[in-house]
Formats: sequence, C-alpha cells, structure tokens
Amino acid sequence: MKTSVEISYYPLKDEFVDPIKEFIDRLNTHADITVRTDGMSTKIFGEYEKVMLILKSEIKKSFEVPHSVFIIKIVNADLDVVV
Repeated sequence: MKTSVEISYYPLKDEFVDPIKEFIDRLNTHADITVRTDGMSTKIFGEYEKVMLILKSEIKKSFEVPHSVFIIKIVNADLDVVV
C-alpha cells in the first residue's frame, strides 16, 4: 500500500535549524522513499511499511535532541504530485 506523510519537526531549542536540516538529510539517504520539502513541512512518499520503518528510525535519532516535537499527517494514498 502506498502512503503519503506530511511531517513538521520543531526542535525546541535556540539552535533549531541544524537539527531540521540533519533530519531532512537523513531522510534523503533512503532510496526507497521520495522526499519533498518546502518552507513549512517535508512530504514523504512510498510503500507504507518502508516509510514507517524509516520514520521510526529517523525520529528516534532526532529525539536525541531534548524536547523535539513532530507533527505528522499520514494518508493511505500516493499524493506525490509534481507541480
């Protein structure tokens, strides 16, 4: 089953840009998913099981930064539309 995820990451610390960039960079290393970013969020597209395993791993790494917040929307459809 294909899935689409919209995710926003908010490290609650003064230096927040680097952890966000590192999270996105780590996502981009995974060939099994498509990652698209904009100014407000990151969109991830792929097979449900693969996407969820990758998110589980990468969110855990990001939680090493104290007080990290993720806002996630998950849809059971492929909404990867290139404009």
